[in-house]
Amino acid sequence: MSAASQASSRKVVGCMTGTSIDGLDAALVEVSGAGQHMSARFVRGLSRPLGPLASPLRDLANQSPMPAGQIAALARDLSLLHARAVTDLLNGEQADLVVAHGQTVFHQPPLSWQLLNPAVLAHELRGPAVITDLRAADLAAGGQGAPITPLADWILFAPDTPTAVVNLGGFCNITLMAPRAGADWPPPATAVRGLDVCVCNQLLDTIARRLLNAPFDDGGQAAAGAEADVDALDDLLGVLTVQASSRRSLGTADQDIASWIGRHWRGGAGLTGPVMAATACEAIAQTIADAVHSGGLDVQRILLAGGGVKNAALRRHLESVSTARVETTDAAGIPADYREAAAMAVLGAMGEDGEPITLRQVTGCVSPPVAGLWTRPARPH
Repeated sequence: MSAASQASSRKVVGCMTGTSIDGLDAALVEVSGAGQHMSARFVRGLSRPLGPLASPLRDLANQSPMPAGQIAALARDLSLLHARAVTDLLNGEQADLVVAHGQTVFHQPPLSWQLLNPAVLAHELRGPAVITDLRAADLAAGGQGAPITPLADWILFAPDTPTAVVNLGGFCNITLMAPRAGADWPPPATAVRGLDVCVCNQLLDTIARRLLNAPFDDGGQAAAGAEADVDALDDLLGVLTVQASSRRSLGTADQDIASWIGRHWRGGAGLTGPVMAATACEAIAQTIADAVHSGGLDVQRILLAGGGVKNAALRRHLESVSTARVETTDAAGIPADYREAAAMAVLGAMGEDGEPITLRQVTGCVSPPVAGLWTRPARPH
């Protein structure tokens, strides 16, 4: 256990850019204790748009050819954006640790790439150590590298009732948690599980960009004003059910949903953009509800997080098909916009304490290792 972890508390910043590739979120979290005694309190958060970085990052994630020099410049610029966001978030305070996930531009286990230049970030911040590349150790040891947030959810939410944390991000992933009791560490397989479910905002945003001439369906207004098409719904449910039943980490090959769009939009001669959006919301909601309620845990509470929380049509469908109470993570003290960034902060603190951050029952790694690449700023001469 490090000296930092023995202190009464640590100020840790977590940074996350999700698979939707639409912005950077940073969260300041106060972490107390270590391991089974760790607790975490969200202090504040800050979001920044990716701006001109979004388009080339999306091209890279879509596997479009790109010169090495452009990729290197992209990693540097993304790191500089992280540094400015962390500096603004801290507003003169000192952090003990900064944890940055980086932008996932490829994920197909055993290969995964979270684009970032940690040396640039550490240099710009000139203070706290930086931890990055949180998935790599699990992948190297035979795991899927994802989902990586279940242990952080266990610490952040400390559930007193069977709970599912549902991340409505580019892909949907869920953490299933029994009521927290006892001192077992890590928690047993019956207490915490997690899985990737299906494509989510990746599909909804693609429909918006291609068919609604917008970066996303603002508030789910287009979807809310239309009805799902039965044939297209059945078709998409089939596609998403295959993803959900694969019981593996979803990634690069799973984000291609152009064929479903093409079959039903047919270049404008088929379904309209709003109908496609409504159909996608209903199919995604049904797939998520099926995954939550077929996981062997009598889930009583669903906590939603991620960008999809802002899509009222998606939330409405999820509420209508679920038997559990549906809320956002705000109700549990973690703003939905910052749940993943807060989770990164917790995972980084666990890494500093020498604790593995993944679970065998989640990633499939038989012996989860301590994870994270450490970069420390240069000492002044």
